Amino acid sequence: MATITLNRPRQRNAVGDGMREELADAYRACDRDDDVRVIVLTGTPPAFCAGADLGEGEDTFTKPGPGFSAAGIDVPAWTLSKPVIAAVNGHAIGLGLTLALQCDIRLFAADARYGVVQVRRGVVGDAYSHWILPRLVGIANAAEILLTGATFDGHRAVALGLGSRVLDADDVLPAALELAHDIAENTAPMSVAASKRLLWDSFDLDRAAVGARETEIHLRLMAHDDAKEGVRAHLDGRPPRWTGRPADPTRG
Repeated sequence: MATITLNRPRQRNAVGDGMREELADAYRACDRDDDVRVIVLTGTPPAFCAGADLGEGEDTFTKPGPGFSAAGIDVPAWTLSKPVIAAVNGHAIGLGLTLALQCDIRLFAADARYGVVQVRRGVVGDAYSHWILPRLVGIANAAEILLTGATFDGHRAVALGLGSRVLDADDVLPAALELAHDIAENTAPMSVAASKRLLWDSFDLDRAAVGARETEIHLRLMAHDDAKEGVRAHLDGRPPRWTGRPADPTRG
């Protein structure tokens, strides 16, 4: 289990000063390390991430630079083989929220403010938000979030379907760590990796293709000892001893 903390508290963890590159590097390092089963992404209180660093004032969004991409970072959390839990323990605005939306599971602080506010800054939502949001919350709710740029609290975030739990701010990270520990201790690494990949890929697959992938994954997993160990451990009433790597067995 690894925890990655956005740590620019004076800027409310706004993305700048090499943070994109550092986050991408941290994601890559965690994905390469087989001892890391789950990644928790959080921010130094009192914010999760205030979005883009506005330190350049009116020029913040007018100097894209060479090779500009609106992808947020070049390693979206959904590309990793391990689950990524966003412990959104404070305000998440603009890029701060869209980076969290790239994670697999999101827990929100009740009293913080959230929003994809870019249309109020003269740009548009980034980090694949126009792809993720309609699939998470439906086209009508996605339109309200993206086209108004309005902010809302954690209760509204979870009611919309952006996350699975709303908690007091101080409870968000402990709850995320408890969830991460449960996944790391009790779930088969290969099974989780394959299920995560299919969940995200299913956005672009039809029903028949999903069914075919589920069959392919089952056949690969059934050939590994973890398929026996899961049942043995359950029948013996003990923690499982997995031997599979945290990687989708159907992928190279």
